[in-house]
Amino acid sequence: MALDHGTPVIFNTGQGAQFTSTEWTERLKRAGVLISMDGQGSALDNVFVERLWCTVKYEDIYLRGYESPFELEQGPGGVPAVLQPPAAPHSP
Repeated sequence: MALDHGTPVIFNTGQGAQFTSTEWTERLKRAGVLISMDGQGSALDNVFVERLWCTVKYEDIYLRGYESPFELEQGPGGVPAVLQPPAAPHSP
């Protein structure tokens, strides 16, 4: 499960049944995680994150053809190249 890999400060989700069940919300509360849910019918809540991942996929992942998540993580700092800050210009 997600909490087996670390404990976030805030867990943001939609209002699907899998995220509103008592079992799941109680597990988050026991772990000290704050719960944040998108408003009902808020289709645009994630538009910026969705756009970012679309850019990452089309400008890095699909172009480089990584064979596995491990190979992707071997990039500079484990971050896809499209998310790396541009190199600073060098002084003469």
